[in-house]
Order: sequence, then structure tokens, then C-alpha cells
Amino acid sequence: MEFLPGWFYELGPVSQAFLAGTLAWITTAIGAAVVYMKKEVSVRFLDFALGFAAGVMIAASIWSLLEPSMSMAESMGLIMWMPATIGFLVGAFTIRLADAYVPHLHLGLPKEQAEGVKTKWRRATLLVMAITLHNIPEGLAVGVLFGAAAIGVDPTGTATVAAAVALAIGISIQNLPEGMAVSMPLRGEGVSRGLSFNYGQLSGLVNPPSAVIGALAVIFVQPILPYALGFAAGAMIFVVVEELIPTSQRHGNTDLATLGTVIGFCVMMVLDVTLG
Repeated sequence: MEFLPGWFYELGPVSQAFLAGTLAWITTAIGAAVVYMKKEVSVRFLDFALGFAAGVMIAASIWSLLEPSMSMAESMGLIMWMPATIGFLVGAFTIRLADAYVPHLHLGLPKEQAEGVKTKWRRATLLVMAITLHNIPEGLAVGVLFGAAAIGVDPTGTATVAAAVALAIGISIQNLPEGMAVSMPLRGEGVSRGLSFNYGQLSGLVNPPSAVIGALAVIFVQPILPYALGFAAGAMIFVVVEELIPTSQRHGNTDLATLGTVIGFCVMMVLDVTLG
């Protein structure tokens, strides 16, 4: 199904991945720009939005990454579940290492609870690093799927340009509250609107290069494709369980955040099945 302008489908996979990653960055910036209209946003809304983001990432991991990984492995004569499992574990472990060493601060926590190596970075920088860490696997996932569509090694047709676009749309939607979740608390602490916005949009700036790297990796090293899809899924699930879900439920809005996760899952599932 072609639902974008024809010129987009004529581009190479790397250019497509770059544009998709740029869209994810733009939506992050749009979310951060809310700081120019309001000084604060309801904590209940942010908790719902973070739960929604978690649901999108869970569904994307299943429908857009693990399912194509297993079908590709089978078409390559590999054990169907093995590349997805290996890639998934490596992806989760890689983010765990980054989580242990890269200085960052989860949303809603005081600076004293920053994780990673000790640093004198400002609270705003630590918040940006936390969001940046989980935007990297999102960008990689989009890029890997565009690369997979270009290679055309999936006989079941689950890895298509349309499926990659659906994933990019889902990721972009859930990036809206992420930019907001960085910029709004900073504004509430007295940081200027301009600086709050800049910090918020910076967290999404990693999406375009991550998407390009993902596409290039699978195009030039085709045998890693099913592993790469599993890697992206494992990285995203680690972020969901380690950061998004705990953060969304930290303020006691458990039911609301859980409802957001359910809705986010359904939205991404529908996007993938309908558009992909």
C-alpha cells in the first residue's frame, strides 16, 4: 500500500531511513515546543503519555521486528527462533551496558539519583541523555527495517517499505510526549523557554543518524539482518521495562499509565497491520 508521495518510494533505503529518523526528531521538537504555550503539563497526562510510548515500543518490537526476524531466518535455512533470540539478548545487554556507564537521569528523579559514571553534568543534560539512550534503538529499528525492505530477503513480505513507514509513524507519535517530558519539567524549575525547548528537542536529534546506521549495517552485511532486527527489539524492550513503565507509574497513576500502554500497543499494532 502506497500512502506517501511517489518520490519517497523512489529514494534509496538510506535516504528513506534518514527522512524517517528526521520525522522522529521533528515530533520530539514539536513536543518540546509546548513549553512556549504552557509552563507546566499535568503529571497524569505525562504518565499516560509515557505508558502510551511503552505500548508503542512493545508492539513495534513484536510486529515490526521479531516477526520479520523469524520469517527471514526461516527463509535463510536457519533455526527460526535463534537469530531473533540471540539478537534480542545482545540488544538488551548492550543497552544495559550503556545504562551502567553513560551518565543519565530518569524523568522525575532528583539529580542525586543519576545513573552511570559520576559526572558534574547539569540536571538538564542528564535528562537529555536518558531520553537519548532510548531513542538510539528506536532509530536503529527504523533504519534496519528500511534496509531489510531494500534487500528483499523476506518471502513473507513482513519487511516492506510500508511496514518501515508504519514503524516510523508509530515511533514519531510516541516521541511527542518525550520532548515534552524533558522541556516541561525544566521550564517548571525556572529554566528559560528557549533553553528548555533546546534540551527537549536535543534528545531526538540522535534519531536520524541512528536510522542511517541501521540501514547501512544491514545493507552491507546482509547475513546479520535477522539478528539486527532482534537486536533492535531487545534494546527497545529493555528501555520499556527499565525506564518507561517505572517512570509512568512513579506518581501513583498506575491504572492511567497502564491504560496508556494498552492503547499505545493497539495503535502500533493497527498501524503495522494496516499500513504494513
